[in-house]
Amino acid sequence: IALEQTPPELSADVVDKGIVLTGGGALLKNLDVLLREETRLPITITDDPITTVVLGAGKVLDNLSLLKEITVT
Repeated sequence: IALEQTPPELSADVVDKGIVLTGGGALLKNLDVLLREETRLPITITDDPITTVVLGAGKVLDNLSLLKEITVT
């Protein structure tokens, strides 16, 4: 449902490059398998999902205008 509401230029990137899982949810057993089966998109889990979230949050806090660019409403 979220992908259907995503702007076309961003959804094209998702379809081409797949979905990257980060954060605690990425640690749920077989979530990547379920998402791959349901979406038929490539699913990647970052090497360190928790740290990835912290680094991403830090980048956004350093540049709040970036948040406006990446937020999907």
